[in-house]
Amino acid sequence: MLNFKQRRFKIIHIDMDCFYAQVEMRDNPALKDLPIAIGGPTKTQGILCTSNYKAREFGVRAAQSTYEAFKLCPELVLIHPDFAKYKLISDQLSSIYRKYSEKIQLISLDEAYIDVTDSQLHNGSATLIAQSIKKDIFKTLNLTASAGVSFNKMLAKIASDWNKPNGLFVITPDMRDTFMKTLPLIKIPGVGKVGYEKLKKIGLSTCGDVVERDITDLINLFGKRTALKLLEACHGVSNAVVKEKSQRKSFGIEKTFYDHISDNEVIGREIDELVSNYNLRLAELDDFHFWQRRISHVSVKIRFNDFETLTRVIGITAHESEKLIANRFINKETAEILKAQLISMHFDVKKQIRLIGIGIKFEESTDNQLELFSTQ
Repeated sequence: MLNFKQRRFKIIHIDMDCFYAQVEMRDNPALKDLPIAIGGPTKTQGILCTSNYKAREFGVRAAQSTYEAFKLCPELVLIHPDFAKYKLISDQLSSIYRKYSEKIQLISLDEAYIDVTDSQLHNGSATLIAQSIKKDIFKTLNLTASAGVSFNKMLAKIASDWNKPNGLFVITPDMRDTFMKTLPLIKIPGVGKVGYEKLKKIGLSTCGDVVERDITDLINLFGKRTALKLLEACHGVSNAVVKEKSQRKSFGIEKTFYDHISDNEVIGREIDELVSNYNLRLAELDDFHFWQRRISHVSVKIRFNDFETLTRVIGITAHESEKLIANRFINKETAEILKAQLISMHFDVKKQIRLIGIGIKFEESTDNQLELFSTQ
């Protein structure tokens, strides 16, 4: 029997409730009862950063095209994002977090991990600290946040989504096994909607289904490395630590497929979704120094089921760099180039794909080779 070792932490995951939309509703109370979304630039072009809960009742979601959103909800109020305002509020949130711990990992403008393992506040109770942080946020900014508390980062993140909006959920070591048994696999970070649907087709819907499946069967399905990683997650084990954000020199995003893909149509859809998610992350990237340099290239990465990994680099002109920096957005033309490169790489090798990634890299003066793709 496998025995996954778990270090014990006290981790709080804070996730602001529909952050951009909530800020706009706070600043304009007339929007409170209306379905609103943040994105654009127009009803027919662009993608959504987020939507409020009223809009979500119609199926309007982040990373959706504005065209699709207005088909679902013709009464939708579209608001252009004010990232300068959101960044200012995010800085205020960071100041609040640092009242409770110096071990802070900011994932985006509206999301953070806080390690309170060594804190003596509230007699060392992570739950009471999380309650205090939520109250502090509301008192200071008149905004609500959801908090997850657990003994590792993965479970804290899962917990923060459990009682949204304005919720607090705790996963203790004693409740881990019972909680994980019925947890849908889509809740595991990295599985995603497409992966979840494919897992369901082979009889794997919950973490309990994975744990109960014969290990040899899992290895045959996914390969040893992926099978063990999935099993570890389904046991509720994660030893990732809360890390202070370092200055970025590059920025990328990856997606791993627990069920490997090989169909070009599926590959095309996945790269489209990856670009949409990447653009959301770019828009939120708040590192001032990161945006002060010229972009040297964009890249696409592919990893096959035997772990062979290929990367292709596409150089861009100074003018293209200026446009990307100004817009913080990979346009449709660049996305199509990335898609074509990815499909070409797959055609050359003709193996199943377990991971795809895209990224940008800035010019720099050092000779050191830097990792292009970030993992968070």
